[in-house]
Amino acid sequence: MSKGREAAAGGGAGAVLLRYLREQNRPYSAQDAFGNLQREHGLGKAAVVKALEQLAQQGRVREKVYGKQKIYFADQEQLPAASDAELRGLDAEIAERSGQLQALQQSCRHMEAELKDLNSSMTTPEIAREIEALRKDCASYTEKLERIKSATNHVSPEEKEKVCREQQLYRREWRRRKRMATELLDAILEGYPKSKKQFFEEVGIETDEDHGVELPAAT
Repeated sequence: MSKGREAAAGGGAGAVLLRYLREQNRPYSAQDAFGNLQREHGLGKAAVVKALEQLAQQGRVREKVYGKQKIYFADQEQLPAASDAELRGLDAEIAERSGQLQALQQSCRHMEAELKDLNSSMTTPEIAREIEALRKDCASYTEKLERIKSATNHVSPEEKEKVCREQQLYRREWRRRKRMATELLDAILEGYPKSKKQFFEEVGIETDEDHGVELPAAT
């Protein structure tokens, strides 16, 4: 007979499970208890299930049913009451563990932020490719600048000033003539029985807007 069968047959499985549940003082399913104790005590799963059910029927442990699963835990009323010194010790341990938990959570947040920054940063090969592309751009711009500097057809300041004055003159004339035409057409349309659009179509007038032309801004 195996060790597990001997323990089950002699009531040893119940004693092992009762002691384990009281020492751990937390809920376990039969599967969890079997997985934790089979190697050390050689208990079979059927023996564990049967022993837990018997302990629950005897009132030595508590049983809770969640759906299709049963959970077993030590009866708190059967456990020895903790002394004031033990309670103070537990409170101190809880406070210490809470502080450790907060420190770990803060550390995790810092590491998550650092990981996010690293994931959004370029890798070394990407940086190398970016540097190479920038070098090529700089070389292209330098060559273009040298061609411009060496060209002989530069516009002199005097020529530039002349072109600007002519542009201003033409723009003022354009504005003046457009205003005159608008005033004249408005006067005609006052006695015209049809719409402005129909008048323009009949006469054959084309506006700047029809051709997408805009008056140049002042420079």
